[in-house]
Amino acid sequence: MTDAPTLPLELDAKDTPRPDPRAVAHGPTATGVPLRTLRRRTLPARWRITLWIILSTAVTLFAVGMIGRSIFIAGVEQSANAEIEQEAAEFARFAEDAAASGHTTAEELVTEYVARQSAHENEVVVATVGGTVIAVANGSATTTDPSAVSDVPGGEALVAELLGATETSGAQEEREAGPLRWGRLDFTTGDGDGSVLIMQYTQDARAQVDAGFATIAWVALVGIVLSSGVAWLVAGQILAPVREVYRVARDIGEHDLSARVPVEGTDDIAAVATTFNQMLDRLEAVHATQQRFVDDAGHELRTPITIVRGQLELLSEDPEERAATLRLVSDELDRMSRIVTDLLVLARAEQPDFVRVADCDIAALTLDIEAKAQNLGDRRWQLMEVAEGAVPLDPQRVTQAVLQLAANAVQVTEPGDRILIGSRFDGEGSERRLRLWVRDSGPGVAVTDAERIFERFARGDSSGARRGSGLGLAIVRAITDGHGGSAWVDSVLGEGATFGIDLPAPTPTRFDAATERSE
Repeated sequence: MTDAPTLPLELDAKDTPRPDPRAVAHGPTATGVPLRTLRRRTLPARWRITLWIILSTAVTLFAVGMIGRSIFIAGVEQSANAEIEQEAAEFARFAEDAAASGHTTAEELVTEYVARQSAHENEVVVATVGGTVIAVANGSATTTDPSAVSDVPGGEALVAELLGATETSGAQEEREAGPLRWGRLDFTTGDGDGSVLIMQYTQDARAQVDAGFATIAWVALVGIVLSSGVAWLVAGQILAPVREVYRVARDIGEHDLSARVPVEGTDDIAAVATTFNQMLDRLEAVHATQQRFVDDAGHELRTPITIVRGQLELLSEDPEERAATLRLVSDELDRMSRIVTDLLVLARAEQPDFVRVADCDIAALTLDIEAKAQNLGDRRWQLMEVAEGAVPLDPQRVTQAVLQLAANAVQVTEPGDRILIGSRFDGEGSERRLRLWVRDSGPGVAVTDAERIFERFARGDSSGARRGSGLGLAIVRAITDGHGGSAWVDSVLGEGATFGIDLPAPTPTRFDAATERSE
């Protein structure tokens, strides 16, 4: 794999090199992420999660508290307004009843009304006639004498201001006596005009609301402390699989990829751990393939290299001996090249694109294989049976596998011997299989050898009748495994052998068959 091209650097006014925004990091710390997006985080993830939970909880509680306080303060104001409206309604009814009962003067009317009032602590009722205070009902005083007006919170100046106001109701906020709500009911009788001023002081009620919410604030603070502890524990449990991923990644060595992350549950974190384990599985498989390739190459190439070195060291000056030596060296080099090629094929068999499936006409494929096999040796090649139909497979890999079987048959037979080739379908429906086979008249394969003959570097018999590197049948099995099939041998020792491959070839459905005919 070649390195990605280095993007040019941009220069500022001082000709100081700065990286192009499109450039990505390379080298041991490369992440493939644009440089400007790389930010170093010094705070651990567990602390970040905990702090964000605490912050969101605190903001939520603060917002809820402020909204709740506003609602309760509004309730206090509404209650004060209701008290004022109730007092005004009571005075109106009292005035009607008084007129019917014979109270004719305004002084008598307001004096008797105020005397009947039972004002609460934060309520003041002031009655005036002709601008003169006649009676005062103060919840914090016991007398209704007009002189009690001086004891009203805010004093005579406040009373005079409200009595002279053009409005008949309102609110006062910026007063030494505190916020209040007030209302004034003006009336007229036969002997004069008067007013009844009703004042509701809300400072104490507001103070009670603030005290209640101060208590709630302390409780909320304790709740935040407790929730922070819970958040710390929960964040630890959530990040535990991530720590396992870190531990496994840290402990994995160059030659040991067997460590895996424990997976518990089915949540997103478990999915991350599962994906990480799958990545390790792929890495381990690739590492094992590379290691096996290196071991196999070292094992098989050691002998021809030794032979070549020994022959070259003993190279004679005699032309005939030199020619014989060079011929032997050339044969060994060819064998080395063939071994390396076979090992590369087996290494590629581990990759997902080793087999490229496409619809293939089996009759045409069989005829092509038989024609190519004619060039493998001077034998009597006979095509015994041909399957007809289309099957999804990789025609190149299947041809390679069958020709390998044919090449093995050539090795164990003599010129003029007969070698048979054929293909057929076995089974029906989804169980149908495509069978391609090669039959020779060689020495056959022992039962004990048949169980291991498709392994790497395994040869058919101890007598050496079946020669080769021992990789050909391993390649055949790799090709059949890539198709989801199997390789097999049927032989009786001394009576020849039949080698073949079975590939899945399910019968097409009616719809598929109709589509094939229309095409």
